[in-house]
Amino acid sequence: MSNYQFLMAKHACMESERLFLRPVTMHDAVDMFDYTSDEETTRFLYEPHTELQQTEKMIGNYFMKEPIGKYALVLKESDKMIGAIEFRVDDWNKSGDLGFTLNRRFWGNGYMTEAGNTLLHLAFTILELERVHAAHDVNNPMSGNVLRRLGMTQEGILRKSEMIRGTLADSAYYSILKEEYTIRF
Repeated sequence: MSNYQFLMAKHACMESERLFLRPVTMHDAVDMFDYTSDEETTRFLYEPHTELQQTEKMIGNYFMKEPIGKYALVLKESDKMIGAIEFRVDDWNKSGDLGFTLNRRFWGNGYMTEAGNTLLHLAFTILELERVHAAHDVNNPMSGNVLRRLGMTQEGILRKSEMIRGTLADSAYYSILKEEYTIRF
């Protein structure tokens, strides 16, 4: 296990002002199905789930199989899981890759920016990475808004870089460097 993996495992549970970030478990299936079955939430990711069993399989085969860096976003006030955020480390170039999904019933409340800032703190302060990057479908400007609120800069467009629902989609690519993050905080 690399030092990054060790530190990520050590920080498997974190919290921010309004959120707990913790590993996804089967107990999250109903809350996760609430947004994986929603057409608007999944539009730029995958086909919406039609049965709870699809969400349970995704939890077991994806989130629980390799849980390091995959967090459930849980509201402190209600213990409801409202989304997921992922962070993968590329140790060869000291960078990280950020991705996220949020139940649309909770859009516009700053939850994803709050969770993203928690992971940027982990990336630059604990892991001492040099760069964090993220991408979103160019047709999903709301994700771009989150990335800009996190202090990221759009670097360009990767043409036909992601397969979304059977169609190749262009991705807007963003990043933030350690020195840019340090200036903000």
